[in-house]
Amino acid sequence: MSEKNYCPLHYTMGLIGTKWKPLILFHLLDGSLRSGLLQKKISGISNKMFTQTVRELEKDGLVTRKVFAVVPPKVEYKLSEKGGSLENILRSLDTWGVENTTNEF
Repeated sequence: MSEKNYCPLHYTMGLIGTKWKPLILFHLLDGSLRSGLLQKKISGISNKMFTQTVRELEKDGLVTRKVFAVVPPKVEYKLSEKGGSLENILRSLDTWGVENTTNEF
C-alpha cells in the first residue's frame, strides 16, 4: 500500500471488521479461554467460522494459541499484546451497544 493511499482506519477494519472478530476479541479481554468455552460464548457462530476466524486473528497477531499435549486435545486462546491494545475500542463498542440497544432482539 503506498503511503499516499494509507488509511489507518482501513487497516484497523481489515483486522477486526468482520461479524465475529470483535466478539472473539471482546470475550478474551478477561483472560485466556479454552477453545470450546470461547466458542460457546459466541452465539450463532459455526464450528467452521470459529476456526477460520481465530486462525485469522492468530495470523494477524491479535491472539495467541496454546496447544496442550493431552487427550482429549486442549487449546487455549488469549489476546496478544497487540490484541490487548484494542481493549478501549472493544469496551467502548460494548458500552455503546448497552446504551443504544432496543428490544429488537
